[in-house]
Amino acid sequence: MKYYIIAGEASGDLHGSNLMKALKEKDPSAEIRFWGGDLMQEVGGTLVKHYRELAFMGFAEVIMNISEIFKNINQCKKDLLNFKPDVLILIDYPGFNMRIAEFAKKEGVKVHYYISPQIWAWKENRIKIIKRDVDEMYVILPFEKDFYEKKHNFPVHFVGHPLIDAISNRNQVGENAFREEHQLSKKPIVALLPGSRKQEIKEMLSVMLKIVDKFSDYQFVIAGAPSQDFELYKQFIIKDNVKFVANKTYDLLSVSYAAIVTSGTATLETALFKIPQIVCYKTSWTSYQIGKRLVKLKFISLVNLIMEKEVVKELIQDDFNEQNIEQELHKIIDGYQRAVMFIAYYDLEKKLGGKGASKKVAELIIEKSPK
Repeated sequence: MKYYIIAGEASGDLHGSNLMKALKEKDPSAEIRFWGGDLMQEVGGTLVKHYRELAFMGFAEVIMNISEIFKNINQCKKDLLNFKPDVLILIDYPGFNMRIAEFAKKEGVKVHYYISPQIWAWKENRIKIIKRDVDEMYVILPFEKDFYEKKHNFPVHFVGHPLIDAISNRNQVGENAFREEHQLSKKPIVALLPGSRKQEIKEMLSVMLKIVDKFSDYQFVIAGAPSQDFELYKQFIIKDNVKFVANKTYDLLSVSYAAIVTSGTATLETALFKIPQIVCYKTSWTSYQIGKRLVKLKFISLVNLIMEKEVVKELIQDDFNEQNIEQELHKIIDGYQRAVMFIAYYDLEKKLGGKGASKKVAELIIEKSPK
């Protein structure tokens, strides 16, 4: 069969690559064309556009780049028509993907949505569009199944979280070898995960690094995003106990003692590696003012949302400052809070279901596709 896949972010590239592997195992003659990143490209198929050309952060930033966004949407529609896929597979990235879903549905293409848009957080009225344009929805968070089926009478497939597979299937790295390869000392590591977009990386790192002198017994290691070049980060590596590791976030987390993480998928990844963390988020004043009026959630991190309680501390906007980071980091590098977080992490993993998310999705897509 012919598959057209759209992933617009680093996390989508990861999950898209694992899904592509599973599709090829089930359908050896699979022909795949996609929007994604390096990981998907390694699996095979034809890359139309890299996600680094698609990522715009925040309401204000989207408005500033609106013409480029619509240009990409039009390019995608034309390419989709030319390819004539049997199925369209959308991975998260709702602002873009839901427009493509509407177009594809009208053109008679079966629409499969893997990793639901977070309409439970905001824009819940999108459920009407999803019911109209999406043939099959695959959800990865346990509470999403009830949200769709009980609240909105829309059947979905809960497939478990693909991060469990991504983490368990990765190649293990020895701690000593990792430290030696990246010229790290024997000091405990505090991983800094500032995000994947240029705007947020600059915003987050400038604040995260203010505390490094207060923790001289630790070394701080910046996790470089695969979509960004070293040039973006080098301005921040100005002290001996600040290091940089490119495109090795999982390896870094596996040897870390604690982490400071920008809100997003990385918070869940850090939790699955059982690394105590502080979750942070800051955006432009305009974007934040708009966002807090639209998003009606008690928490912003996936860890806390899934557990329905505060497991990890969230420092948002003005609370994301040097004093608060220092205070919270002390709590998770020694003492009671560190132990409590470990226990909660094990409960979190149980809630997420078992392994095999990509395999389940691939099987369902093939089973429910036109023969």
